[in-house]
Amino acid sequence: MASYRVAVIPGDGIGPELTEATLKVLEAVEEKFNLNFECVFLEAGDSCLQKRGVALPKETVEEIKRAHVCLKGPVGETAADVIVKLRIMLDLYANLRPIKSYVGAPCIRDDIDLVIVRENTEDVYKGVEFVLDDEMAVALRIITRKGCERIVRKAFAIAELRNKKRMVTAVHKANVMRKTCGLFAEVCRKVAKEYPHISFNEQYVDAAAMRLIKEPQNYDVIVTTNMFGDILSDEAA
Repeated sequence: MASYRVAVIPGDGIGPELTEATLKVLEAVEEKFNLNFECVFLEAGDSCLQKRGVALPKETVEEIKRAHVCLKGPVGETAADVIVKLRIMLDLYANLRPIKSYVGAPCIRDDIDLVIVRENTEDVYKGVEFVLDDEMAVALRIITRKGCERIVRKAFAIAELRNKKRMVTAVHKANVMRKTCGLFAEVCRKVAKEYPHISFNEQYVDAAAMRLIKEPQNYDVIVTTNMFGDILSDEAA
C-alpha cells in the first residue's frame, strides 16, 4: 500500500468546514485505490496570528516541505502572509482552476468544462509595495520571461492532456500595459507556434470577463497572469 504524507491547514472562516468535507473525499480515495494518507494538522492564518502572534509559523513551513502535498483551507486577512508567501517560497508557479458544470448543481449552463491556468508567483501579487510621504502608494508589477514561458507551456500541456477542444486562450491587457502584458503576449505567441495542433487565440481581460458569463462553453484552457487569473477564476466559479 502506497503511503503519502498530507500537511493539512484547516484555515479560517469556512476553511475548517471545507477541509472536513475534503478529508471525507480523501478517505474515499484511500478505500477505492488502496492508499494511505497520513494527515498532519498544522496552524496558519488569522486564528494562528491571534493565538501565536504569527500567521505562518516556521514549523508549519517545515512540515509542509516534509509532506508530499499540502491541503490548505482558505485563510482570512492574513492571506498575503500565508498563501502568497508559500507560493513564492515553494515556487508554486502554476495555479490550476478547473471550472465545470455538474448534473444537479445549479449553473447557468450544463456544458461548461474549462481550466484557468494562472501564473502564481509574479505580477502585483509579488508583494513589492511601498508608500511615498503618505501621499502615494506604489506596487510593482513584475513579469518575467521565465515566468511567462513556464506557465504558458503548462497551459498547452494541459490542453493536450484534456484532449477536448484543444484550444488555449491567452488573456491580457497588452493594449494598455504594453511592457508587462506585452511580454506575456509575446511569449504566448512564441510558444503557440510549437503547438500547431492546438488552436490559439488572445482576448483582452475585460472582454474575457464578459465572455466567461455569456459564453463559457466556448473556452477550453485560459492562460493568464496572476491578478487577472485570480479575478477571472473567482468569476468563473
